[in-house]
Amino acid sequence: MRLMLVDFLILFAFLFLLIEAVPTPASTLETDIQERDTTTKPSSEQQQAKRIERRGGNGKPKRPGGRKKKKDEGGLPKYFHEPGGSELGNHYDSRFEHGIQDYADRKNTQLHMLRAYLTFFHENHLETWLAHGTLLGWWWNGRMLPWDWDIDTQVSGSTLNYLGDHYNQTRYDYQSDEEVSVKRTYLLDVNPAIKERERGNGNNIIDARWIDTRNGLYIDITGLSETHPDDQPGVWVCKNYHRYETMDLYPMRETMYEGVVAKVPYAYDRILANEYASKALVITDYEGHRWDPIVKEWLPKSDEELKEDRRIREEKERAEKEAEERKKEKEAEEEMHKQVEEGRKRKAKEDAKKELAKQKADKQAEVQRQKEMQQRMKGANTSGQHNHGPEHAHENEAPLGPQGGKEKSVDHTDSHKTQPPGESASDMSQASRPG
Repeated sequence: MRLMLVDFLILFAFLFLLIEAVPTPASTLETDIQERDTTTKPSSEQQQAKRIERRGGNGKPKRPGGRKKKKDEGGLPKYFHEPGGSELGNHYDSRFEHGIQDYADRKNTQLHMLRAYLTFFHENHLETWLAHGTLLGWWWNGRMLPWDWDIDTQVSGSTLNYLGDHYNQTRYDYQSDEEVSVKRTYLLDVNPAIKERERGNGNNIIDARWIDTRNGLYIDITGLSETHPDDQPGVWVCKNYHRYETMDLYPMRETMYEGVVAKVPYAYDRILANEYASKALVITDYEGHRWDPIVKEWLPKSDEELKEDRRIREEKERAEKEAEERKKEKEAEEEMHKQVEEGRKRKAKEDAKKELAKQKADKQAEVQRQKEMQQRMKGANTSGQHNHGPEHAHENEAPLGPQGGKEKSVDHTDSHKTQPPGESASDMSQASRPG
């Protein structure tokens, strides 16, 4: 009972603090959670169980609401446009692009653009954090990856709406503290489609941009929203289907990035491993650069190193191609053997069917022959019985004589009595015949 009373007092104090808290204009995910949920925080075991349940029991996050990607679901037309024409051309805003920047100009543009962005958000008490490849660069050495043309950041859905209501089309004048000659103007452009928190037709997955008005290079800003709080509470999603657990994002970690204060998600290592796989955190040779653990930088490779890399890559591709060809040949051979074996089995089955049909036909013929023999024997027996009857009817009649008349039976006893003495029966017969 005493424990229940203590728990009740703790819960009451926690609710009182939530009611008294006054959110800043730049509402964050933490503010959203407080407005939505005023219950006590579950234990770590309960949180882990809920996470696994939301991810379908296999650790993989489910698509919000079971939705599937669709290429065309209607919605607003595309707001941000890029000149295109090449992969690099897709990293410029068409309104300000004046050609592709070289390596040095691009790195300089990105450095000051990022510093200006983080400074602007910090000065206006707006929360933002590093994401995707930008977060991966921070993990290695707190700097941008030298081969990465993208700078990605994220904000909460409430912060995104606040930007749209109060800072859209803001032009920010920037001057570098280290290089006095560096003066730039940046445009914060918020997409009118920020109210649509589902992907829709895919035209407006980028919610806002921080654009260098000199050349059109930009920072992508995407918002995270709890789009399905009823069946998937605590799952925050952007329009490009990147999803995060509340416990992975908060509390945010404050750090340094490219010489200015920045924020990164609490479980940054898990987020990076889920997005890029664990090898992205350990591989030290990538995109023509190698990691130098002494200076802790990604250094561009020399021409000789690049040539050697090309040779190794070509040999690897050739070996993979040969292995693939051998695999196909083996599969073709196995398929041929399979077809031959299937043909043999099919022929054996057909032969067995034919033999069975022949045996059946022979059996039927034998049965038919037996029936016919029985019928003939039955007919012969019937005919024999019919002829045997009259013979018995005349068996007492005397046989016919030579003249067709009936021979009379002769009583040889009487004949001997009347026969004259000295005459034989033959003499008497001859004497009786006419001359």
